[in-house]
Parts: sequence; structure tokens; C-alpha cells
Amino acid sequence: MRRREFITFLGGAATIWPLAARTHQSDRVRRIGVLMGYAETDPSAQAQVEALRQGLERLGWEEGRNVLIDVRFPAADAGRVRAILTELMSLAPDVLVTNTNLVTAVVQAEVRTIPIVFISVGDPVGAGFVSDEARPTGNLTGFANWRPSLGEKWLELLKAIAPQVERVGILMHPEEPINVRFFKSAEAAAPALKVKPVALGVHDADEIKQALPAFAAEGSGGFIVIPHAVTLINRDLIVALATRLRLPALYPFAFYAKAGGLISYSFDPLNQFRQGAEYVDRILRGAKPADLPVQYPTKFQLVVNLTTAKALRLAIPASFLSLADELVE
Repeated sequence: MRRREFITFLGGAATIWPLAARTHQSDRVRRIGVLMGYAETDPSAQAQVEALRQGLERLGWEEGRNVLIDVRFPAADAGRVRAILTELMSLAPDVLVTNTNLVTAVVQAEVRTIPIVFISVGDPVGAGFVSDEARPTGNLTGFANWRPSLGEKWLELLKAIAPQVERVGILMHPEEPINVRFFKSAEAAAPALKVKPVALGVHDADEIKQALPAFAAEGSGGFIVIPHAVTLINRDLIVALATRLRLPALYPFAFYAKAGGLISYSFDPLNQFRQGAEYVDRILRGAKPADLPVQYPTKFQLVVNLTTAKALRLAIPASFLSLADELVE
């Protein structure tokens, strides 16, 4: 079935049924569909979903009494996202919550009437999710993660903690527009830092296994992991390869550094899911996505793994360590 036909087929449930229900059953149990760009076994994914649940509960939404929350974990598989979305649409959700650009892009292409709250996506305007961050049009709004200019900041931090690095691999999904923008930001800053950026485009675990050893073989290297569903679900592999290849690396979430990665610079994703609960609450109470501006993080955390630094024989200046929000030993 063509995607447009899919929407037409489900259009009655997505458009007519919710409106009728609000008119005649204002006290009915509401339904929220959640699609996560992680594997279900991922502890970070479970923690983020729990933050969403707790946020909703604090706002008066008690699961089983006045709300049902259907959570699915399609990870980085667009085909699975479509299949799971078909299932969720048959349940007539009032709101959909999406995570990662990959999942959000698939859902946006399929759903035009039900409000969608995205959480932790990159460059929502550039990705085509909204045309105006201050007043979103269409049926999407939510919470973005990093602006593309953060690529420069990541490069500066990696060079500061590992000054011997001369070549910096940018581990990224090569067809994801926001990933390309991160690379361009780092590329623009590279001459001043006397490093050569190298795009390491990967689509899956096998390509990661090939790209990092080949990059390391040329020497004087370190790398930056760009956030994408592919790098999220393969983070244990990436950290393990960095350790084996003795490559200093910067990661986009604290859970990488806590799992053995050298350094991370990121916002708190759990807080974004709690904020996401506030937007879901407002939509369930009558707000439209256009009423809710896209928000970016305002606070970032620097985490340094001292055990990994010692293994890499990095002498980190005290001035740098003083900037860290958390030291892992």
C-alpha cells in the first residue's frame, strides 16, 4: 500500500474519531503512542520513557485510569517504524511522541492530523519537521537537541583533552542532513585547531567495524561521535573499538562516558523527556502544536572518564578538569 493511501485509510480514525470523542467523551481515557529510536533492551531508552511517564503522572495523568501509554522501540529501522506506526494508528492515539530524526521523519511522512511531540531531534527546521521554531506549523512541535554549530565546540573539547590529535574522524550517518551540518561546523573550525577532519560515514554496525580500524591505522587520530539512531544503538561497539584502538573520542551523551568513553558534552535527555510530558499534557488539554514553540537545551554537561584518560596516557590539565560537571573513576 502506498504511504498516502495509508494515511487516507487511517484518516477517519486519525481525524474524525478524536474530534468526536472530545465532543462527546471529554472524560474518556486518552491514548499516547511513543516511538523510540532505541532498542527496547537499552537502559537509557527505558530511563527516558520512565521520565516521560513520571512527568505525565505529576501532571495528573495516571496510567490505566485516564491515560494509556503505548511504547514501541523500532530503533534505527525505518521499515519497523512504519510497521509499528500502523499498529499504533489502529489504536487511535490522541498524541504521538517520537525520538530521533529517523523515527520522526518516518512518522511525519505518514501522519498529518494527530499532534506529534518530538524529543531530542537535530535541527528541526533543516530536517523539515517545522518551518518556524517559534510558531510551528502543521502537527509537530517538541524539543531539539543541538544546533549544528556545536560541531565546533565538540572539536575544541576533543583537542583540549587530547592535544596530540591531528586527525579527527567524524563518525556520522552520511545521508542525515543534520549530521552533515555538524561535520561542516567542525570542518570550518579545524584549521584554527590544526586538525584535519575526516568524514566517517556509517549506516550499521558492520560499517562501524570497518571505518574505525581503518581510520586508526593512519595514526594521530581521535574521533567525534555524531548523534544518530545508528550511533546510539551501536554505542557499546563504538566505545569498545575506541578502547581497543586507543583512540580518544568525544561522545554526544553522558551515558557513553559512563560506559567507558573518554569524554561527553551534552544536555540531559531525561530532562527533555520530562519537558516532553508537559507538551503532551498541554495538547491533551486542548493546545495545538502551533501554540508550543520548539525548545532547545539551555544547560550542557561535561563528563570526563578519568579511568579511560589514564588508559590512554592523557595528562589532562587541572584547568580542564575544573570545567567538568562529573568525573568518572
